[in-house]
Amino acid sequence: MNRPAAGVHRVLFLCLLGACSAAAPAAHGQINAYNPYADSQRNLPPVAPDGTLRWGTFYKSAAIQEAYERLWELGACRNTNKAITIPVEMNKVAIDALPEEEFHGTVVGAAGTIHGGMIAFTAGGDGATEGSTLVAALHPAGVSRLIVSGPLPAAALEPGMTVRLRTRVDRRGAAAEPVDALDVITPAPGFKPAAIEPGRDETVVGTVARYRAGTLTIQLAAGGIRRVTVPVDPAAAVRVDAAQVDLVSPGDVVALKGRVWRGEGRLEDGTVFASAVTVTKPTAVAASPAAAPERLGPR
Repeated sequence: MNRPAAGVHRVLFLCLLGACSAAAPAAHGQINAYNPYADSQRNLPPVAPDGTLRWGTFYKSAAIQEAYERLWELGACRNTNKAITIPVEMNKVAIDALPEEEFHGTVVGAAGTIHGGMIAFTAGGDGATEGSTLVAALHPAGVSRLIVSGPLPAAALEPGMTVRLRTRVDRRGAAAEPVDALDVITPAPGFKPAAIEPGRDETVVGTVARYRAGTLTIQLAAGGIRRVTVPVDPAAAVRVDAAQVDLVSPGDVVALKGRVWRGEGRLEDGTVFASAVTVTKPTAVAASPAAAPERLGPR
């Protein structure tokens, strides 16, 4: 499973600097002077009443925006010097005014989380290996819709994953029979796991602590049994039904919808501010997914 490169998060932060955030500080009416460098949508909810995502402003150059905001804070400019204010306005792109398009392609790398992560893909058809490389940016407020589904090799089970399976355990949490099917999932917000009882067929939902030599150890969050060990059949069907960027791997098929920016400051051949992303893992899964590319930089 691919892991984010160290510089990828910095790139995404710089490119999404100024996008709307539900946690942004509120304005104070007439107390503060008008700030031409501020994003007027920062104080709006990330989702409009009609369900449309609000992205706010994209800055072609984050460095320019940061420099001018520092000038404002220092009192060096109060919207009077056109040599400063015009470049500031030219540096802004209203993401919500960009056209929304649909894309299909093949994943080449992914990084981050549902809160502002990104997925790079080669545009084209399903299984495309040639064409332009675009980067889907997920909303920093975590409101982009992400679905990751498909088969996964049992060898790809890693600590921290949430799994769901059906089994029967004894009082020590040990299952005698191997499981032949399990799901890797993302629990819904507010999900509260139920306690399990020994000697009964139960649906177990917990966090992978270890997978070694065909035995899966799961940590539970409720009840008297807090640790379960389950043998896994070598031919077990492991399926993903989740909403996590770290489950996206190179070679996965992606379909998405979003507003695209192909101008200055874009990532690769274009940045897609994605409202909905569906990632499907191919039927023939590899035991060791290829590594993610090291650079997803602006152009």
